[in-house]
Amino acid sequence: MQEPHKSDLSLMLSDWRLTTAEILYHMPDHPLILQSYTWQELDLIPDFPQLKRFLTFWERELEGRLHSVTVASCDIIKPASLVYSQGEIKIH
Repeated sequence: MQEPHKSDLSLMLSDWRLTTAEILYHMPDHPLILQSYTWQELDLIPDFPQLKRFLTFWERELEGRLHSVTVASCDIIKPASLVYSQGEIKIH
């Protein structure tokens, strides 16, 4: 679980990563139709405690039955990279 007294920066330095989940769920009134919801938070991989807590809340409190969850995660803080330009723009 995310520690409330820590800033986002200190979490990122502790290997928390920006995590995005695409959640497909069945619409409550039309169960054959799938709806998409995008969730995004800082989370700790590979256990994803924040996402698991959110999905537990979803199943307990919301009516739309979950169909599938697709997760992507990336480092926000990483070493700088240098990319050389392939062209030149002259002004004047």
